[in-house]
Amino acid sequence: MPSPRLLVLFGSQTGTAQDVSERLGREARRRRLGCRVQALDSYPVVNLINEPLVIFVCATTGQGDPPDNMKNFWRFIFRKNLPSTSLCQMDFAVLGLGDSSYAKFNFVAKKLYRRLLQLGGTALLPVCLGDDQHELGPDAAIDPWLHTLWEKVLGLYPMPIGLGVIPPGVPLPSKFALQFFQEAPEMCSGEQRGARTEPQSPPSELQPFLARMVTNRRVTGPSHFQDVRLIEFDITGSGINFAAGDVVLILPQNAASHVQQFCQALGLDPDQCFMLQPREPDVSCPERLPQPCSVRHLVSQYLDIASVPRRSFFELLACLSPHELERDKLLELSSPAGQEELSQYCSRPRRTALEVLCDFPHTAAAIPPDYLLDLIPPIRPRAFSIASSLLARPSRLQILMAVVQYQTRLKEPRRGLCSSWLASLDPEQGPVQVPLWVRPGGLTFPQAPDTPVIMVGPGTGVAPFRAAVQERVAQGRTENFLFFGCRQRDQDFYWEAEWKELEERGCLSLVTAFSRDQERKVYVQHRLRELGPLVWELLDHRGAYFYLAGNAKYMPADVSEALTSIFREEGGLSGPEAAAYLARLQRTLRFQTETWA
Repeated sequence: MPSPRLLVLFGSQTGTAQDVSERLGREARRRRLGCRVQALDSYPVVNLINEPLVIFVCATTGQGDPPDNMKNFWRFIFRKNLPSTSLCQMDFAVLGLGDSSYAKFNFVAKKLYRRLLQLGGTALLPVCLGDDQHELGPDAAIDPWLHTLWEKVLGLYPMPIGLGVIPPGVPLPSKFALQFFQEAPEMCSGEQRGARTEPQSPPSELQPFLARMVTNRRVTGPSHFQDVRLIEFDITGSGINFAAGDVVLILPQNAASHVQQFCQALGLDPDQCFMLQPREPDVSCPERLPQPCSVRHLVSQYLDIASVPRRSFFELLACLSPHELERDKLLELSSPAGQEELSQYCSRPRRTALEVLCDFPHTAAAIPPDYLLDLIPPIRPRAFSIASSLLARPSRLQILMAVVQYQTRLKEPRRGLCSSWLASLDPEQGPVQVPLWVRPGGLTFPQAPDTPVIMVGPGTGVAPFRAAVQERVAQGRTENFLFFGCRQRDQDFYWEAEWKELEERGCLSLVTAFSRDQERKVYVQHRLRELGPLVWELLDHRGAYFYLAGNAKYMPADVSEALTSIFREEGGLSGPEAAAYLARLQRTLRFQTETWA
């Protein structure tokens, strides 16, 4: 390959933007172009002034926010003092990934595109707006956009004379070579290497803290449809510090039965050990993998075999398949024309990579181990709102976790990797350790002791507010107003006794909405409207801060609507004035949200 000319930078929250970026890298190599693919925050952003050709791939999260791995880049690129000629030598393209059911659809991509133009960059083509809601997913917009992009890029960087595009059926070299040992070395796998129980610096993804699980207790009633757990970890000696609103990240593992099934399907010996060797000079080995490493460690703690595979998975499988019938089917599923069928086979029923491999047994058995890291993405850490305060429970960290399980048309129920793994751990049966670390969350609470806070947390969305209430009560701050909603008082009313005790002490005002306890469904937004005069008094006369946490789909819009109607009715504002009032609260961080899909 020639020296890198093309740079692909991504901001990804769930892995889709990273997957699209890897696809761009592969398509560039097929066109004989050198290409680097990097997360935005791992790239030294000051070097952008020297880059001739950059493709930005970015998702939009929450309420129009950039993903975590591009937040530093985002802050830098919007600095007011950057000259308008900063990027005048750069040709660029922006590919966005979003969901049109949200108000701020592809907000990050659109805003970045405008900003790069302001800084003097030259757009090769208009911004691409991938949409999760399209029946064929984001590819419906991405495929035609990429076709145009490569025409433009090859106009700037033609392929060497006599060389054409490497056809799709020919596999590109794997990123890594796995060099297997004949005999297991002394240090093989260094199980949980990197994870530690003694602190040197604050724990992180590369060096998580192995926290002892103290309790793992179901807190929903036995007849409730959902299994919700209150899990407590002992973080003594970790050096971990956190405040209300922060989140804990947990790195899950695959089930032992799935690891065994995967190894059998691919003909791998789980106890065999290997060293990982990058094939290209600018590629480094994944830092989370020990060297040397066992196959068992790779499959159980690194490869996300329980994830729903993307189109690129089928493209590579087709290249590697020696079996004509299976190869034809894989080519069909990975072709632009086969996207509806791929969606029906894989995305909609949430079929996992492991299940697909079992459906294509001849192909699975022929996969060279070198391609494992190209084929299957790494397991991603899962974020949970911290549900306790160190001021109330020193050296302890609690989370409130719904165990994800649901049925699709597939016989086997679909299960969330992290929640199922955590739910399966029983500290009463023996010591259990979980790799974790902490990072700041999206909620920050006021420092002034007499500022009231209004917290709206239906379901498990109440978790960060339990931490906030504990913290504020310990600091002597009693102006705490909590709106909590759930289905039934006797099934999923989390921390009922604790809230009651705080109410009796005058430290909390609690308003509840039990949606299924009466004929007419009652939600938190109804309670807000009923108490409109109080909400207006707190916000407009007493400078209260308003917080919202929970499901991102409908609730934020419903609560925002309830607030604007309160501003109109109680504050006498017109529609546009009420919308401006809410926008001002958001801008001054007096209205904050932490939502998840």
